[in-house]
Amino acid sequence: MAKPWTHPADYDAAPRPVVATGNEYPPSFELDWHQHGRGQLLYAAAGVAVVSTPHGAWIAPPERAVWTPAGVPHSVRMVGAVSTRSVLLDARASAALGDTGRVIGVSPLVRHLLIAACDIPVDYDEAGRDGLVMNLLLAELTRAPVIPLAVPFPAAPALARRCHAFLERPTPHETIDDWCGELGLGRRAFTRAFRRETGMSFGAWRQQACLLAALPRLAAGEPVTTIALDLGYDSPAAFSTMFRRLLGIPPNRYKPGGAGAGFD
Repeated sequence: MAKPWTHPADYDAAPRPVVATGNEYPPSFELDWHQHGRGQLLYAAAGVAVVSTPHGAWIAPPERAVWTPAGVPHSVRMVGAVSTRSVLLDARASAALGDTGRVIGVSPLVRHLLIAACDIPVDYDEAGRDGLVMNLLLAELTRAPVIPLAVPFPAAPALARRCHAFLERPTPHETIDDWCGELGLGRRAFTRAFRRETGMSFGAWRQQACLLAALPRLAAGEPVTTIALDLGYDSPAAFSTMFRRLLGIPPNRYKPGGAGAGFD
């Protein structure tokens, strides 16, 4: 069972390299911009959490978790009621997960380890059973697959503002030429700058941004058809093809929030 509400920064000085805590958040709860001294793996056991940093946005539907390195400013928005389990790693343990944000897949074993870890005291016996649980959890996290649920933001101010605006209100019928005209760039200059700044093509980035916008709406129980048409897809089938390619399942198998939320 999750402990009463706690803030990850409360564990910055914990005596162990790996500690864990859980929280229960009401619908639409938001954690304002903050940072902490340990890297954080945020797992949404139920509901959907959206993590934003100056470098991009990551989404954690059930069976996914977001890694945020130590010292990175970030905010967290909850979609619906959200039950989280967080693993907080010191500098030595964090090396296994790297120094960039990412989304990873959570296997059934990792899910059970995360739940068990949240009931372990911060001063656990590293040579005992609790230490073994934490070591196994860390080992499994280093093997977890990276999931493409990231929307990186450019550093160039004008392009970053345009990307933020799209993410807040997707306008999928706009073409690359519309963006070029607004930013005063030729098509070739724009495409080169966009890939240089984000590491992705414009089309791939827009697809990821639409997926990021779609998941909270699916979690809220909106019809797939409505979401698909709002995001500019010609049909629900086209949207489902994209969704299945990126997440491995069709959107109609994504369940709204609650204890059983997630992917079948």
